[in-house]
Amino acid sequence: MKTILIPTEKSDLMNATLETALLFAKRFGSYIEGFALRAAISDFVAADLIVADAWAVAETRDAELAKEARTLFETFMRAHGVPQQDEGGVSYGWTEADTARDAFVGSYGRVFDLIVFGRPGSYPAGSSMAAVEAALFESGRPILIAPPTAPSKLGDHIVIAWNRSTETARCTTFAMPLLHQAQKVTVLTVTGALVPGPEGEELARSLRRNGIAADAITVEATNKSAGEMILQKSRELGCDLLIKGAYTQSRLRQMIFGGATSHILAKTTLPVFMAH
Repeated sequence: MKTILIPTEKSDLMNATLETALLFAKRFGSYIEGFALRAAISDFVAADLIVADAWAVAETRDAELAKEARTLFETFMRAHGVPQQDEGGVSYGWTEADTARDAFVGSYGRVFDLIVFGRPGSYPAGSSMAAVEAALFESGRPILIAPPTAPSKLGDHIVIAWNRSTETARCTTFAMPLLHQAQKVTVLTVTGALVPGPEGEELARSLRRNGIAADAITVEATNKSAGEMILQKSRELGCDLLIKGAYTQSRLRQMIFGGATSHILAKTTLPVFMAH
């Protein structure tokens, strides 16, 4: 967990995202790299404008937003005493990329240990959902979703939302450096949102054999969705980091019918470590 990538954009949640990323970086002495996540040019082009004029305006606005993103990122790092491009310990850098749109996140993110986003939402309220999904499906790396309010601690009590899936198993493997540092790990199973596979206690036993203090609990979904129950129980347990495999169901199915991943991405108030 020594390299962290932060797609940076001017949004209401960017400061909380940076604070959460820095909290994570301090656990591992990580290097943090930012870049300006550029919106698709079409987002700036109004349908009632002449295309050539609209494109020129869009390119100018795009460049302005990229400059503002860099200023925001570097001002935050300097204000928190983070050195630039240091060879050891927590440090930061910035990369310029003219093509840094959603697809770039999935590509460039492959050489980082973690990609950090704010909770997704409509601009300027949160991160681009397209960028989050590009990171999940194309980078091959885990992501961290920062809550709207930065936490005071991260990774002391971790909850694993265990649904027996391949995605959650993979996410748990990515999270092993965090799990080894945690004071407590709870494997949480919510009935009614499971796929065939090992029980939560079997995962907890495997973690204990790896030297991790883990136990398992199972709760009924009752009249709430699995996503709601996962967030509710995590809060009740005093969890400061949730580990969740992303999109066990397809994205299309979750868009139509809803799902735990979609609910957690939209509603979480605690940091969520995710992988597909």
